[in-house]
Amino acid sequence: MSKSKGNSMTNDFNQPLGGNEMPRFAGPGTFMRLPTAQTAQGLDAAFIGIPMDIGTSWRSGTRFGPKQIRAESNMLRPYNMWTKAAPFAQMQVADLGDVPVNTFDLLDTVERITDFYDEVLTHNVVPLTMGGDHTLTLPVLRSIFNKHGPVALIHIDAHADTNEHMFGNEIAHGTPFRRAHEEGLIDAPNTFQIGLRGTGYAADDFDTGRIWGFSVVHAEEVWYKSLTPLMDKIRAQVENRPVYLTFDIDSLDPSVAPGTGTPEFGGLMASQAFEIIRGCKGLNMVGCDLVEVSPPYDPSGNTAVLAANLLFEMLCVLPKSTG
Repeated sequence: MSKSKGNSMTNDFNQPLGGNEMPRFAGPGTFMRLPTAQTAQGLDAAFIGIPMDIGTSWRSGTRFGPKQIRAESNMLRPYNMWTKAAPFAQMQVADLGDVPVNTFDLLDTVERITDFYDEVLTHNVVPLTMGGDHTLTLPVLRSIFNKHGPVALIHIDAHADTNEHMFGNEIAHGTPFRRAHEEGLIDAPNTFQIGLRGTGYAADDFDTGRIWGFSVVHAEEVWYKSLTPLMDKIRAQVENRPVYLTFDIDSLDPSVAPGTGTPEFGGLMASQAFEIIRGCKGLNMVGCDLVEVSPPYDPSGNTAVLAANLLFEMLCVLPKSTG
């Protein structure tokens, strides 16, 4: 695996290609212009794309999400100026490319994702996934369960995604957390849904998770508030359990992140997104994803820019990154 010396970091770990070595508008199309890898052997963390949108129910386009997130990650630098995290000084990180999805068959795609992640997780690596629609979290969680057992779940989203079915189908982007609960993939008392809002079909639409034991935080509960105290409470409750973070970009207000398939106004702000992810520092993070970026609805590229920054923040709070 190649090493880059294009920035001030000089160690034995892979480095992002520096802006003084190659202009940031050029170079490889990987996340942060990191080296690629054929397998996860020897890696501490790996970026993976899942370019799918056949599980969506409204706007399509998330199949282009991973490619655009990677493109907009070119401006990222390897040191986090606020948190002081320098992940590439402590971890071996690479881009594993994309899962070869089946464009025409959702259920086959779901199986392909689990097979791909089962192989990745034969190694001691933390996957950071770029979506792709939110259906993908279910097959990823199946692989995470195979390695770690039931996980605590931090789910950031405008929608609960606990539908019984969608158009008669049990697997789609609105059902993953019902299926994950039914299959025992997640630890219900340590599952947190943050940012839910919008219209619904009935008064109890967001109560399904509460009935199962989830903690549900509506977006309106945290308007104009810092989310640092909430994350302090979550960390204290979760302790050392394995944790999976799934971040739907539509959790953010469309004024911040318009490029998504199912936008809902009244959402979280970018600063709150950073607080949530940075608040995961100290948790036993075993996997993360960021989903539902739809470039056709993102003409400025701002949604993908923010998504890339949030994925870097996820990298910065992984256990090996924080020492």
